[in-house]
Amino acid sequence: MALSRKRKLFLKKVISLFSVIRGYNIPIIILAQYLSAIFILAPEKRAIAILLDFNLFLLVFASAITIASGYIINNFYDSQKDLINRPNKSMLDRLVSQATKLKVYFTLNFIAALLALCASWQAFLFFSAYIFLIWFYSHKIKKYPVVGNLTAAMMAILPFFALLLHYYNSITFEEIESYKGHFAVIFAHACFLFLLLLIREMIKDLENLKGDLANNYQTIPIRFGEQMSKKIITILTIATIVPVYVLIDIYDVGYMDIYFYVCFIILIFFLLYLWKSHQKAEYLLLHNVLKFLIVAGVFCIVLINPSVLWNGRKLLLMM
Repeated sequence: MALSRKRKLFLKKVISLFSVIRGYNIPIIILAQYLSAIFILAPEKRAIAILLDFNLFLLVFASAITIASGYIINNFYDSQKDLINRPNKSMLDRLVSQATKLKVYFTLNFIAALLALCASWQAFLFFSAYIFLIWFYSHKIKKYPVVGNLTAAMMAILPFFALLLHYYNSITFEEIESYKGHFAVIFAHACFLFLLLLIREMIKDLENLKGDLANNYQTIPIRFGEQMSKKIITILTIATIVPVYVLIDIYDVGYMDIYFYVCFIILIFFLLYLWKSHQKAEYLLLHNVLKFLIVAGVFCIVLINPSVLWNGRKLLLMM
């Protein structure tokens, strides 16, 4: 049976809102947080105990909802810029009015704050600050060079610190010494992810040059030129060697070292292509390569200790 005009319009608006909140990213964010909890943040705990941890569930979904609301407010402030940089996506996103976007934004933030409060008052304070930071970034900070890129990359990894606080907020100063090696591994993973995210943000500035220029955004390529952007990206890419060296040569990341070796090979070609790139389509390809590395990194977390998956499979078969 054919859909009525009203239902078709409603379906289009649902798809539009899904595009605004980048709904395809949300399951990846949830998966990344659970895998990080199981294999990096609390490897000494049983996977089943982590999956059944209700407070962790609240924090993970508060993070996912906050990030979704962040995409909305970012879309709200970037509507004019996106008409130039992403005309096709922008036309789809505009099927939902700005007023509706704001209503959904405030609703999602309220739900996220409520979930965090149910977990703990510390989580409530953390997410309240996180929600404010996302708004301030979208409204002001992102228009400025360097600090905008650094803030964007930092905001992407902040939800993982909420999980870190969940597991380690009760340890005493005397116990910190015994966890020093574990914290070094967590910090090295965070640094590697932060560098990839920062490189991606800088590639986005090159990709969105026309829209940023038309809307008076003072990004690095606009203020200092494309060549300077490429030099900084090159330095940041080379800097990824440091956290990876810590993870592979000093600490044990199991079979995940395969992922890091493959990353290095891809990043070498990434840099070679970067210096030959001048068009938006070329920067978009580089952006997608980085997105692939970040998403692949999420799935490759299981390589740290694949036996967890094998034991989980056996447990499911026994049930």
